[in-house]
Amino acid sequence: MLAFAARTVVRPPGLLKPSSLMKTPSRFQAHQDALPRLPVPPLRQTLDHYLKALRPIVSHEEWAQTKQLVEEFQTSGGVGERLQRGLERRAKKSENWLSDWWLQTAYLQYRQPVVIYSNPGLLLPKQDFVDLQGQLWFAAKIIEGVLDFKFMIDNETLPVEYLGGKPLCMNQYYQILSSCRVPGPKQDSVVNFGRAKKPPTHITVVHNYQFFQLDVYHSDGTPLTAQQLFVQLEKIWNSSLQANKEPVGILTSNHRNSWASAYNILIKDKVNRDSVRCIQQSIFTVCLDAPMPRVSDAAYRSHVAGQMLHGGGGQLNSGNRWFDKTLQFIVAEDGSCGLVYEHAAAEGPPIISLVDHVMEFTKKPDQGPSAMVPLPMPKKLRFNITPEIKNEIEKAKQNLSIMIQDLDITMLVFPHFGKDFPKSQNLSPDSFIQMALQLAYYRIYGHACATYESASLRMFHLGRTDTIRSASMDSLAFVQAMDDTSVTEPQKVELLRKAVQAHRAYTDRAIRGEAFDRHLLGLKLQAVEDLVSLPDLFMDTSYAIAMHFNLSTSQVPSKTDCVMFFGPVVPDGYGVCYNPRETHVNFSVSAYNSCAETSASRLAQQLEQALLDMRALLQDHPRAKL
Repeated sequence: MLAFAARTVVRPPGLLKPSSLMKTPSRFQAHQDALPRLPVPPLRQTLDHYLKALRPIVSHEEWAQTKQLVEEFQTSGGVGERLQRGLERRAKKSENWLSDWWLQTAYLQYRQPVVIYSNPGLLLPKQDFVDLQGQLWFAAKIIEGVLDFKFMIDNETLPVEYLGGKPLCMNQYYQILSSCRVPGPKQDSVVNFGRAKKPPTHITVVHNYQFFQLDVYHSDGTPLTAQQLFVQLEKIWNSSLQANKEPVGILTSNHRNSWASAYNILIKDKVNRDSVRCIQQSIFTVCLDAPMPRVSDAAYRSHVAGQMLHGGGGQLNSGNRWFDKTLQFIVAEDGSCGLVYEHAAAEGPPIISLVDHVMEFTKKPDQGPSAMVPLPMPKKLRFNITPEIKNEIEKAKQNLSIMIQDLDITMLVFPHFGKDFPKSQNLSPDSFIQMALQLAYYRIYGHACATYESASLRMFHLGRTDTIRSASMDSLAFVQAMDDTSVTEPQKVELLRKAVQAHRAYTDRAIRGEAFDRHLLGLKLQAVEDLVSLPDLFMDTSYAIAMHFNLSTSQVPSKTDCVMFFGPVVPDGYGVCYNPRETHVNFSVSAYNSCAETSASRLAQQLEQALLDMRALLQDHPRAKL
């Protein structure tokens, strides 16, 4: 996850070096410098929290063994203290002791394909156009809206965000435009061109697997109007009607090592290198997709989610992507639309802020006819496809097809209530939903599992995320009692309230930098860096269980009626994302078909039932008004 691009960039062969040209903005810098630095939590506190989090998910024997390892690890003058001192020294020397490590380990060293495994997708409300004119006009409005947002970034007028009255780090907003991931043989890099001496003034548009450079500013620096953009998009559409082109973009969907090796072959050719560089430098990408095959209304949302996440495969729109590009808006002829983004640069919230701004912008009435100045033809990006590259494209198509067939994704609009109900009960909506997830999982499997929920560390300079562990002894007590007829309903209500409050308290600790997951990761990486052998604590069965997140979840709230989604992080797990609206909740649930034990639709059904049962329980036993 991206710290300053200037510091983390590794220049790939044949690319510009943007970082030496970067000037950090002054007002932005002043805000950033005033933010507190991420603390290194006390060692004993982290280990106590770790032991507590293990109790609902490991056996008594495993827990007893881990307790012993924890005691050995934290003995006075022992290995734990030595690693802790190393981390504290690192924290004194760096802007954020975690951010570079996290960027490398969570993203750039991760070798699975970014498609499904890493890049989140976003499903936007279906638009009511059904023809080419509507598609191109909506795409033009989106471009205009993003450029309007970019103006605020460039001029540093983007309002600072706050959480609980505390200002948040705004760095991620400066990473999402004009940036791109670049494959490397062992580790990738992220390049950001937004602060180069001559920042990019073009976007990339893809139609029919063909890429175009579209300049979106006039020579005087003013952006093209929606009408002018529409004319340019029409030119692109008309000049890319033949679909007999090789879908070179599909290469970006492959395993990172395979893509890195194909990339080096691809950019040996100067024409290819210039085209790739143009895509990487572009402000963002717009994908003009062919309509999806018709499906039933019930299956529509789940199919479109797949379309946003992976493009539907080599026969459909997967060649219409450059999956390494940080931001790609997708607009199809049938009104389906959304985006896919490369995760290294940012978490969901900054992307959602941009999307909310753009969607509001698309509703603005048009300014009326703009002066139709003659505009140059958008430049088609050429690729010389050798037999070797063609072979790589075929392999990427086959691999992607296997991945797509394995993905099981269900979209659920929960219509019965939204965040209004938990709020009416003085309960945190997020914690309430997390407890419903715990109940749904327990009803299917009969036990709790390691559960990851993303917590923002943006109260700190260059902060990214830590983990909220939603499975606790309090959540376990509640889910075990829920279907137990020997427990009275008032007791169940108390257990539910206690579980929700415990989750809320954990969330508060996590956003203050007091969760244990990133601290443990830091101690482990410090051990690797110090070249001492890995402490037993990290070789322990309990540690493996704790890091195997069968439920990987994220709340991504938005003003737009949309929802994000991503693939599970383990082969036998689920990916769950949700956007709680006032009177309904949008959910996405993903699993893998290759695991016989998981089913996205089954978890979605159980989740719906759990939410209804929890509401009924609270409504049947209202709290006395004080």
